[in-house]
Amino acid sequence: MSTPAKHDHAHEHHDHGHSEHEHGHAHGGGACCAPSAVSLAMPAAPVSSAQGMQTPIRILQMDCPTEEALLRKKLTGMDGVAGMDFNLMERVLTVTHEPSAIEPILQAVRSLGFTPEIANSAAAHAAPTPEPAKPWWPLALAGAAAVASEAAHWAGLPGWVAAVLALVAVLACGTTTYKKGWIAVRNGNLNINALMSIAVTGALILGQWPEAAMVMVLFTVAELIEAKSLDRARNAIQGLLQLAPERATVQQADGRWSDVAAKSVALGARVRIKPGERIALDGRIVSGRSTIDQAPITGESLPVEKAEGDTVFAGTINASGSFEYLVTATAGDSTLARIIHAVGEAQGARAPTQRFVDKFAQVYTPVVFAVAVAVAILPPLLMGGDWFTWVYKALVLLVIACPCALVISTPVTIVSGLAAAARMGILVKGGVYLEEGRKLVWLALDKTGTITHGKPAQTDFAVLNGGVDAEVRSLAASLASRSDHPVSRAVAEAAQRDAVPLRTVEAFEALPGRGTKGLIDGNLYYLGNHRLVHELGLCSDALEARLSALEKQGKTVILLARADADNGAEKGVEKGVMGLFAVADTVKDSSRQAIAELHALGIKTIMLTGDNVHTAKAIAEQVGIDEARGDLLPEDKLKAIESKLGQGSAVGMVGDGINDAPALARADIGFAMGAAGTGTAIETADVALMDDDLRKLPRFVRLSRKTHALLVQNIVLALGIKAVFLVLTLTGQGTMWMAVFADVGASLLVVANGLRLVRFRG
Repeated sequence: MSTPAKHDHAHEHHDHGHSEHEHGHAHGGGACCAPSAVSLAMPAAPVSSAQGMQTPIRILQMDCPTEEALLRKKLTGMDGVAGMDFNLMERVLTVTHEPSAIEPILQAVRSLGFTPEIANSAAAHAAPTPEPAKPWWPLALAGAAAVASEAAHWAGLPGWVAAVLALVAVLACGTTTYKKGWIAVRNGNLNINALMSIAVTGALILGQWPEAAMVMVLFTVAELIEAKSLDRARNAIQGLLQLAPERATVQQADGRWSDVAAKSVALGARVRIKPGERIALDGRIVSGRSTIDQAPITGESLPVEKAEGDTVFAGTINASGSFEYLVTATAGDSTLARIIHAVGEAQGARAPTQRFVDKFAQVYTPVVFAVAVAVAILPPLLMGGDWFTWVYKALVLLVIACPCALVISTPVTIVSGLAAAARMGILVKGGVYLEEGRKLVWLALDKTGTITHGKPAQTDFAVLNGGVDAEVRSLAASLASRSDHPVSRAVAEAAQRDAVPLRTVEAFEALPGRGTKGLIDGNLYYLGNHRLVHELGLCSDALEARLSALEKQGKTVILLARADADNGAEKGVEKGVMGLFAVADTVKDSSRQAIAELHALGIKTIMLTGDNVHTAKAIAEQVGIDEARGDLLPEDKLKAIESKLGQGSAVGMVGDGINDAPALARADIGFAMGAAGTGTAIETADVALMDDDLRKLPRFVRLSRKTHALLVQNIVLALGIKAVFLVLTLTGQGTMWMAVFADVGASLLVVANGLRLVRFRG
C-alpha cells in the first residue's frame, strides 16, 4: 500500500527543500534533567521564509518532551508566532515568526526557566556555550541523608529524626524538580516534574519521610543516568563532525605552504596531503596519486585508487601516497557538511511510530492522573476505605503516570538507525523513510549507472574475411581514437589497454548516425554501425545473423570495412568487412548480488530504461531482474511507478536523482545512486547511496526491518512494565520507590535496546 506520509509531506523537499513543518517536532527525546553540552552542528542563522522569519534557538535545558510540551503550550497562540519546529536531540527550537516578535518569544522562553541562545552567522558552526557543571556533593548529601532517614525509621528513633533527615535529602537534590514542577503547574502542564513534586509532597504530608526522601534521590539519579544514556545516541551522529580535520596545508600566494584553518580556505586553493592524513576539504587532484579510504563518506570497505583529475572528499583518509588538490567546495559546503546537515534535518521530522507515541502520551498522562485522583477520593468516600492507604496508592500512580520511557524509546531508536545508515554510506533523509523501507514490495531501477557501470566497454571482437587480428585492431583503433562517440571510445580504450599501435589517419570524416571514415596508408577505411554496412552493400545473411545475435544480447556492434582509395566506395569495396567489434554497458558485479539479496527479502524488481527493449531484457536476464521495460521517456517511467502504486504496493525508485526526478519523487522512497559529491542528489533524494554499490539497498531494507522490530519491542516493554506496576499498586503491593525503579528501569532498558542499532552493519 502506498505510504501516505510520503505523499503528505515528504515529496515537498524534491522541489522546495527539505521542509516538514507540519511534523517538525523532534526525533529527540531525553532524560528530563540537566543536559550535557554534547551537540551536533550549530543551527543556521535566522532566515526569511514565506511565513516570516525562521529563527533557530538553542535551549540547553530542552532535553525531553517535558520541556517541549511546556514551550509549545507557552508559545502557541502568541502574537506573531506562525509555527514551531522542535529538534530535541540537538536541543534546537526553530520558531517561524514576524520580525517584531522575537523579543517576546525569548522572554516567554526565559519565563519557563530556560536560557535561549540564538544562532548567528558568526557562530553558525560553533559549539554551544555549555552549562556549568553541577557540583556532585548535594546529590551525595541527599543520598546519605535518605539512607540515614530510612535507618532511623527502622531503628525506632524518634520520628523527628527521620523527618529532619528526609527534609535535608529532599532539599539537597529536589529544589530543581520543585522549581520545574511549579512552572509546569502554573502553565497548566502535568509533566514528570509536576507529578514527582506532588507525589513527594504527598508522601511527606502522610508522614512517609524515608520513602519521600528515597524517591526524590532515586528520581534525581535516574535523570542523570538517562542523560548519559541519551548522550550516547547524540554522540553516534556527532562523530560525523569529527571526521574532517580543522586545519589544512595550503599553498600561499608567494608559493609557501602554510597550515591554516580549514574553514578559512577559499575555493580554488591548492592543498597538499601527506601519507596518513585525513582530507580536510572536497577537491580535485592536480598532482600525485594515492589510495584513499572513503569509508567515512561512502561506506566502501576497500580503499580507492585516486590519480590526477579524480575527486576527493573531506573526512576521507589518505593511505600511502602524497598528492595536491584544488579545493572545489568550502568547509561549509563540502559533501561531509551536506551529510551532517541532512542527518540533522532527518532528526527534525517525526517518524510514524513517533507521531503515534506522542499522541498516545498526550492522552496517557491525563488519564492516569485522573485515575490517581479517583483512587485517592472514591474508595474512602464511597466504600469507607482508609484515606491514608488510598491516597498513598494514588501517589504511586502519579509516578507511574510519567510516560518518559515510552516517549524516549522511539527517537533514540530512530537516531541510532540514522547513525548506523550513515556509517554504511546510506544517507536517510528522515525517520519516516527508515521506518517505511520495510514495507517495500517493488523496487524500480534505472539501468545506466545504476545496474551497469554507465560506461560502454568492448565485449567482443572478431576478424572477418581472412583479415589479420593485429592489423584489424590497429586500423579500427586509429579511426576510433579520432571520434568522441562513446562506442568509438570503448574500442579505442580497449586497444590502448592492450598496447595496440595507432596509425596516421588522413581525411578523417565523421558520418553522423553511421560512424567514421578516413585514409590510412592510402586506403579508405570505414568504422561504423549496421546501417552504414547496409548502405555500403556489404551485408550478407551470415553477417546479419551474427549481428542479430549480438544485438539481442544488448550489445552495440560496429564494423571495420575497407574500400579502394582510387575507385571509392561507390565503385565497390575491395576487401569488404574486415572486423567486428561489440560494445556494451557492462553490469556491475555488485548488481547481481544485490538483486539476489532483494529477492531473498521478498522484494520484486523492475528495470526502467530509455535503452531499447532488447538491451533492457538482456541486462535484466543477466542480473535476475523480474521485469524490464525499455524505450521509456521520463514521463513513461513515472507512469510505470504509478501503475505499481495503483496495485496497492509500496514502491521504491533507484536512479541518479536528476534524469529520473519525476519517478523518484512519485515513488514511496526515492534512492539516489552515487551521491558523494553530488549536492543535488543529497538534497533531493529520500535515501542517498553515497557510492554506486547496489548492495546498500538490501542493507537499507534489513536496517529498516530491524528498526521497526526494536520500536515494537520498546513500546511493548515500556507499556508492559507500566501495566504490571499499575496492577501491583491497585492490589496494594506497589510502593512509591518501586514505581520509580520501574520507571527508571524501563527508560534505561528501552534506551539500551535502541542503541543496539548503532552497531548494525547490515
